[in-house]
Amino acid sequence: MKIVICASISFTNKIKEVADQLSEKGHIVEIPFTSQRIINGEFSLEQFLAEKQKNGDGAFRKIQDNLIKRYYEIIKNADAILVINIDKKGIENYIGGNTLIEMAFAHVLDKKIFLLNPIPEISYKDEIAAMQPIILDNDLFKIR
Repeated sequence: MKIVICASISFTNKIKEVADQLSEKGHIVEIPFTSQRIINGEFSLEQFLAEKQKNGDGAFRKIQDNLIKRYYEIIKNADAILVINIDKKGIENYIGGNTLIEMAFAHVLDKKIFLLNPIPEISYKDEIAAMQPIILDNDLFKIR
């Protein structure tokens, strides 16, 4: 299965860990462009976060690298997405704005949506539930 990982860039270490596990299981895996650049050593996660802090938000890189449209095309050519939703900003199983957009892309494109962990208690939890994601409860073997 071709699986696109969707997650906060802050989760890059977990993204790599999960991508490696999925690849070992025979899946073809796509990861976020910025995470791939961090893994490749082009810059560190700390440098990315400092740049984001300096500029006040992350829009600069999303615009510069056309990331939202680029990821839409990647999702379009996949079988499923896997949302890595772990704790961030004091929110258990965090799903941020960009990941929500990617989930909506997958939903509209009739792709399977897997969540690593249950839906977080956030203001848009109903929208997430309406996309009927498959909750893995942190068990990648449930991906089929």
